[in-house]
Amino acid sequence: MDFRRYSSMQVVSFNKLQTDIIRSHSDAPIGHNFMGLITDFDHYDVSQDLDIATWDNYPIGLLDRDTQDAEIKERYLGVGDPDLQAFHHDLYRACGQIRNGVEDGRWWVMEQQPGPVNWAPYNPAPFPGAVRLWAWEAFAAGAELVSYFRWRQPSFAQEQMHEALLLPNGDFNEAYHVCEQVSSELEKLNAVADGALSVVALVFDYDSQWAWEMQPLGQDFSYIVWVLRYYRALRKQGVSVDIVPPKAEAIIGRKLIVMPGIFALSEGFIDAVGKSGAVVLAGPRTGSKNTNFQIVEDLPPGPLRSLIDMQIMRVESRPPLAPVALQGDFAFEGWREFAKPGPATNALMHSQDGQGALFQNGQCIYVAGRPNGPLALHVVKEALVQAGIENHAMHRDIRVRDNGLVRYVFNYGPENVDCSALVGDREILLGQAELEPRGVLAVALSA
Repeated sequence: MDFRRYSSMQVVSFNKLQTDIIRSHSDAPIGHNFMGLITDFDHYDVSQDLDIATWDNYPIGLLDRDTQDAEIKERYLGVGDPDLQAFHHDLYRACGQIRNGVEDGRWWVMEQQPGPVNWAPYNPAPFPGAVRLWAWEAFAAGAELVSYFRWRQPSFAQEQMHEALLLPNGDFNEAYHVCEQVSSELEKLNAVADGALSVVALVFDYDSQWAWEMQPLGQDFSYIVWVLRYYRALRKQGVSVDIVPPKAEAIIGRKLIVMPGIFALSEGFIDAVGKSGAVVLAGPRTGSKNTNFQIVEDLPPGPLRSLIDMQIMRVESRPPLAPVALQGDFAFEGWREFAKPGPATNALMHSQDGQGALFQNGQCIYVAGRPNGPLALHVVKEALVQAGIENHAMHRDIRVRDNGLVRYVFNYGPENVDCSALVGDREILLGQAELEPRGVLAVALSA
């Protein structure tokens, strides 16, 4: 763990060396581009020395790396996972905005996929409407700018098969006309990059990513995939999410704080969480180590015990063929904890073998295992209801994001979907309630 932190600090140091040199000669804002599913260094820390956090968004290329589900890959082959690019938008927006506790930063998409790329195992063309949807998903998430890689497709070298806005002969390619369309739509809507806080915060922690890479205890254990499971469940309930670091200033003003698998919790952060009044949803392995990567002295969940009176006595990892059945189609996959609740903690759900599975003490809910998709949806919905946050059960292909006074609705799927319930009596600013495949709908929210 010390070596992983040291390695990350070297990236921070090298980045600061460069930004200090630039600032000695220029007052222009400085940006740098991050990438998808890369967690080798702490992006929050690097961003402290940047004015603009950006990232390279290739939804189709990333689809093959995100899931092994063949049905998902086929359904979203030419548009990408409905939640993976959005997750990175929210993560890197936090890098751009949470700067020493002040939300004064900015974020962009530095490289946006305009067509087939050349580096993935397979490189399908975007489905009709996908390139436009990607741009609007970014702008709805508060991006100031979406920049395409690249301007003109080269006729030489290793990336000559990577499409661009212009063809190799200089003629306009498909994405060029999409840029023209989105530009006119942005002007029509008078769209702005609104950085308003969401009432839902999902904590993502780079230390935890490194910890569970080093000590997964189960072959298929992945912290980022675990966090994504909660993120997907929130998105499927029609909720806009802020991804934040585990810092006290990042959870101010929240109604729901979701913090799965944070390996070490500082007492200052947990104290701020407790005083926030927010509903807290914690996943297994939370608070199970101290900052020196040792099991906490009085057993997990460590400092979280100030919010939920319980102790984790044993953990197990299980192969895919042996999930832990709960009730109905709910189950734990790959990881389960055996908990000893205190007098003030209630077991809300049990496994079929009699072990407590879901616990609550006041404002804090604890899930003692890695939930499958249906269980994650159930737990997230219950937490949203307890927090008094509006939510909607979404069609599998529909996602929603609020930006200022505009609600954006996206259809990632292959069929038309009736989104009238999401529109209500609101004014439609863009698109139509019967949302076409890869379509975008924008409606006005009340001031």
